[in-house]
Amino acid sequence: MKDIEKTIKLNNKEIKYTIRNSKRARNIRISINQEGKLIIIKPYYYIIPLTNILKSKAKWILAKLNSFNINIYISNKEDYLKYKDEVYNLILKRIEYFNKIYNYKYNNIRIKNQKSRWGSCSSQRNLNFNYKILFLKNYMQDYIIVHELCHLKEMNHSLRFWNLVSKSIPNYINIKKEVRDYKILIK
Repeated sequence: MKDIEKTIKLNNKEIKYTIRNSKRARNIRISINQEGKLIIIKPYYYIIPLTNILKSKAKWILAKLNSFNINIYISNKEDYLKYKDEVYNLILKRIEYFNKIYNYKYNNIRIKNQKSRWGSCSSQRNLNFNYKILFLKNYMQDYIIVHELCHLKEMNHSLRFWNLVSKSIPNYINIKKEVRDYKILIK
């Protein structure tokens, strides 16, 4: 089934959105993708107009779309090559600092150019970071670095994992939300 493009006026602002019909969907889901586009996924049999649902979620939708206007960092492959070494040195320095608390062993640190992830930890004990971490505020960088470092001990997001994170980043809950709302867009 083909996507349907529409527009709606929310608080006097015209918003474009995409409707996707899905055979697997059981409920209507509203999301905003990495490019800042509003997408509605709905069961294919759902035929009631979506405008009332969108209007009821207007505050949330506009807030999310506004965060894209503030928080997007647009980059290209040249930027990745330009900043890769600087990011590596920054991350190495911060890992050395935080690992005095944790004392975890890791294999490699890799700097990547990713669309949607800030970092990851592999089962081979490799730590991977998006080079765009360089453009975040220092406390956000530290949160991401500690988050991945703690995955060396707990490869999940259990309570034990978050307790490890809180040893270094006690206000991780607020920072986690802020990082999640900070979007990456590659041109």
